[in-house]
Amino acid sequence: MARTILAIDIGSIKVDAIIAEIDENNEITIIGHGITKSQGVKKGIITNIELASRSIKKAVTDARRMAGNSISVATISISNAYAKSIKSVGIVNIPHKDISIKEIRRAMDTALYNAGIPNDYEIIHVLPYNFKVDDQVSIEDPYGMNASRLEVNVNIVMAPKTALSNLQKTVRTAGVEVEGIVLNSYASAIATMSEDERALGVCVIDMGGQTSNMIVHIGNSIRYTDFLPVGSNHITNDLSMALHTPLSVAEKLKIDHGDLIEPLDATIEVPVIGDHTSKNEISLEIVHSIIIARVEETLMLLAKSLNRSGLKDSIGTSVVLTGGMTQLRGIRELAQAIFQDVSVRIGYPKELNGVYHEMKNPSYSTVIGLLLYQAREHTQYEINYTKELLHHKDITSDMGLRNIDLGRDKSGINPQTRGDSVYKGGGKKQMVVIDEGLKDDPFDFEKLPEDSKQEKKTMRKIINWAKQLF
Repeated sequence: MARTILAIDIGSIKVDAIIAEIDENNEITIIGHGITKSQGVKKGIITNIELASRSIKKAVTDARRMAGNSISVATISISNAYAKSIKSVGIVNIPHKDISIKEIRRAMDTALYNAGIPNDYEIIHVLPYNFKVDDQVSIEDPYGMNASRLEVNVNIVMAPKTALSNLQKTVRTAGVEVEGIVLNSYASAIATMSEDERALGVCVIDMGGQTSNMIVHIGNSIRYTDFLPVGSNHITNDLSMALHTPLSVAEKLKIDHGDLIEPLDATIEVPVIGDHTSKNEISLEIVHSIIIARVEETLMLLAKSLNRSGLKDSIGTSVVLTGGMTQLRGIRELAQAIFQDVSVRIGYPKELNGVYHEMKNPSYSTVIGLLLYQAREHTQYEINYTKELLHHKDITSDMGLRNIDLGRDKSGINPQTRGDSVYKGGGKKQMVVIDEGLKDDPFDFEKLPEDSKQEKKTMRKIINWAKQLF
């Protein structure tokens, strides 16, 4: 049965809201979208709750009108401007030898506990990037392995509670409840990474209007995040100040003549700020030099950040640029010259069914990524914002749920396998009943035969232990 989802990307330049349906095969069909100019948001941070809420409300209202659906819960993006990340390690013993989802969750919880998260911060993502099973290192997926000890390295992404509270308050004021929060660079990476890049390692940079967000994805998870408060709006500001022309004119100059490859040998007249009757004649070579200086500086700062991460040699050979700023002609070639020894490409969001034709450019990568996240395109294992464990396993085949054997009766029924509450990928908590035969015939200690006191005492201990487990 299809379910309806709402994704909202709260950017510094625009707010994107998309309503889509996800079928039983996790196929996404867009049925409505709304886009509006962002207000009350500067450099990724909420600066005016009332104005930001109006922008969100308008975008959501337009999406609802198109979809004919009044959905009121959403997964939203959060800027890297708020986020911090730390590394931690968790180690647990495996009492029943086989590693199940339970043991992986316990190891991740232990790593989270060991991290010592400050009281004024809240978790957004807990992302494991390396597992160790006994003495075997660099295990890709420990699920189902036989072991006595499991160790996990995790990257914990967190944000201040006050910032999260303000973000949620802004969305609620717009008439929408928040059911999930995703780091926007993480969402952009989901929308633009190929399977080969995911496996070999990739650096994804989302270059927006006022911010540039970076993540490094290696193996199964995000290993590094960074934020730069610079975007395409800074080009507009530079042009406006250098040419003494209004911002609207400077923006049009950027769009029409934002060529980073070669300047045009021509001149153009632009109005002067505060004097609509006067115009200045300027060379397009000057426009070119102003634009390329800002873009080159931004890319060099991002390249330095990648070097600081210490992971450049681990990302294979790929840097993916996405976001609205990447629509400048020649930005890939300029980035290729700056990010040495790696290939650079422009990342377009994955194509989806439905009303998609208007969202085929990189400026929609984050909101498309939010939809894919809800369709289980997240990392292999993850503890999300609501503290649920997301994974891609079929929980009905969880080997770990069948490890314990207290003895079977003649019919072969294991009295312990009543059921177990586990988290399924996609964030839905479900109860799995391993053996339906026990549902109507529960084990009752009081119905035990009158054997010796010692045997009853031993059996009582076993039953009490089983009750604590289940």
